Amino acid sequence: MSGLRTFAIATVAMLAATSASAADKSPACAALSFHPVAMGLPDGPQNAGLYRSRFIRIVLLAEVKGGQATNYSMEVNGKRPEPLKGALPAAVNACLNSKHVKTPVPAAGASCLGERFRVVVDNTGKEKYAMLFGLQGDVWKLCSASQL
Repeated sequence: MSGLRTFAIATVAMLAATSASAADKSPACAALSFHPVAMGLPDGPQNAGLYRSRFIRIVLLAEVKGGQATNYSMEVNGKRPEPLKGALPAAVNACLNSKHVKTPVPAAGASCLGERFRVVVDNTGKEKYAMLFGLQGDVWKLCSASQL
C-alpha cells in the first residue's frame, strides 16, 4: 500500500512541476488575426483590435483620415516597438510557414493596408519577434517587424 501511495505522490508532484513550468512559458509561435476598422470612423488613431494574455498585450491601431483607414500599426505592451533594422532573420521562417505566411515575405510598402491583419509572434530562438502583416489579395505582406 505504501508503494502505491509513494507512486501517487510522485506522479502528482511531477504533474504539478510540469504544469507550473509550462504555465510560465509563452508559446513558441503564435498568430493573431484582426479585421480592419469599419468605414466612417472619426479621423485620428482608432483601436482596430486588442489581444491580451498574461504574456503580452497587442493593440492593432488604424490611422483614419476622411472616414477611411490609411495605415495600420501595432502597439506591444503599451508602446510602439522599435522597427527591425534590415531583413527578417531566417530563423522566423519556420514559425511564419506554420502560420500560413509564405516566405520570403514581400513588403507592404509605405503604408499598411489589407482586408485582414495578422500579428505573428516568434519566440523560438534567443530573440522574440513581433511581425504585422496585411492580407492583400491572397498574399500576406509584411507591414512591420520588431524585436521584443
